Amino acid sequence: MDESGRRRQQWRNHPSSSSSSTGHTRFRSQQYSSNPTKTTRSSNFVPRSTTTTGTTPHNTRNPGYVPKWKSVSNANNQQEGETEAGEEVGSIVGTCPFMCPEGERAQRERLRDLAIFERLNGDPRKTSAALAVKKFCRTISLKYVQASDVRPLSVLEDTLNYLLNLLDWSEHPFEVVHDFIFDRTRSIRQDLGMQNIVNDRAICMYEKMVKFHAVSHHRLQNCGSSSISSLQYLNMEQLMKTLASLYTLYEANHSSNSISENEAEFRSFYVLLHLDSKSQQREESLSFWFRRVPSLVMKSKEMHFARQVLRFYRMGNYRSFLCTVSAEASYLQYCIIEPYVNEVRALAVSYINNCCYKLHPYPLEHLSKLLMMKESDMESFCHACGLKTLSDDGGNKLLPTKQTTFCNPKGSFQSCSILGLEQYQRGGGIRTLLFR
Repeated sequence: MDESGRRRQQWRNHPSSSSSSTGHTRFRSQQYSSNPTKTTRSSNFVPRSTTTTGTTPHNTRNPGYVPKWKSVSNANNQQEGETEAGEEVGSIVGTCPFMCPEGERAQRERLRDLAIFERLNGDPRKTSAALAVKKFCRTISLKYVQASDVRPLSVLEDTLNYLLNLLDWSEHPFEVVHDFIFDRTRSIRQDLGMQNIVNDRAICMYEKMVKFHAVSHHRLQNCGSSSISSLQYLNMEQLMKTLASLYTLYEANHSSNSISENEAEFRSFYVLLHLDSKSQQREESLSFWFRRVPSLVMKSKEMHFARQVLRFYRMGNYRSFLCTVSAEASYLQYCIIEPYVNEVRALAVSYINNCCYKLHPYPLEHLSKLLMMKESDMESFCHACGLKTLSDDGGNKLLPTKQTTFCNPKGSFQSCSILGLEQYQRGGGIRTLLFR
């Protein structure tokens, strides 16, 4: 073997050659296997400490145990492209005794980042432990959260009750009240998730938060602010997310032959939300969802009502739709259904306008009874549909048929309540009605 051949053989057998190659492979493995968390936009409050708190989770068998519902929730958040604190493996136990951690409270005072409900004597630079409520904040990882910045279950319950008491606050427009409660309840859900709290008390809290979003779905329809459409969209988004979390909590707490006390009604909300025409594209997912619903829920009167209403709506059977809603709907169910009542009534008016005999105008008195609304409201509704009305010699209001100017009412037209459900439309004493 010549000199150059011996040198090549020595280089191959040298120990540093093997270790260098191995080290390079290891570096590449680390480089491509790491998955740094994507930084998301956060609120003004940044947790003060980056220490990891290792404590025993609520309702778990061991510190590494992750409930099935938690895995599902985490998968959903990954699809949405966002990671929130508490949606990771592991959990902590909060120790904050206030509605808002002291550090956040002091920082928001300095930044004048206080909502109108949190200001002490109206001063945007001053608040107190009895007024300030922790804001929703996205964080990169659970290890950046300190136990002193997380509220335990009892504090979260008191905080939620405090927020819901604001629903009947009449000094400010509903959209202002809604915006504040909307953000602070997201923070409550975040603290519940970080601590893996999945017991009956958590279910009760989630049910109250679903009620808030359902009521807002109804109340925001009648607000005149220019930003209402975006508020409605965001509220519907959080209603769906809160319902999904509630359903997985139900599943995590099911026993062999029983369901949660209010599960049937809250399951019916998901069916009623499919009244939206856009949801018809997800019809297959609804059929699949029915297969996973407990048989006791499927046989309940609440689920039977929801499926009937959906069927009548899809069939265009306006009479059965309105009669069923009037006779059987709970307040919360009506809050979800109410935005679609005008669509059903407009469909009925279009049928009558197109199908009735032209020489015989349709009496508004009869039409108002058919559509379960006041005669004065019926006339306004016909005008909103682009149709003219007239009066006969006896002063009776009539709807001439075969008019070519029919159109669906604009979104700004205020919905009229179904006769017999006027108390739902007024929405007075919401907090007392819902959370007594």
